[in-house]
Amino acid sequence: MKLISCVIRPDRLPAVKEALFRAGVTGITITRASGHGGERDTVTVRRGTKLLLQFHEKIKVEMACSEPFVEPTINAIIDAARTGAVGDGKIFVQPLDRVVRIRTGERDNAALTPVTVDEVQRHALQQAMAAKELQLVGEE
Repeated sequence: MKLISCVIRPDRLPAVKEALFRAGVTGITITRASGHGGERDTVTVRRGTKLLLQFHEKIKVEMACSEPFVEPTINAIIDAARTGAVGDGKIFVQPLDRVVRIRTGERDNAALTPVTVDEVQRHALQQAMAAKELQLVGEE
């Protein structure tokens, strides 16, 4: 079992969420964050005063995964979050010693493996196909 955390650009969240659902990852936690990595500091002017912005708005996404979902989860995040520019983010993978689902008392992998993976993946694919059809109709 692993805890996968990633820090991504806010505008990439919808694509990352969709990619995770397609990969079968349904349990995610999203937190607003700000941070500083390889991006340059930004100078803005507010009310006539120059301000140095050292921290950039980011989104932190966390999910606990059983071993079979670890690589598909990492690949889904990379494919959806990558723009090729500095500031795309990072993925952190940490071991989990124990997980307990509060509602049922299930433990470890049983607490992680969603019962509805097939349904979630099917729904995500249907949404992607519907969006593609709308895009094609709009181009005509």
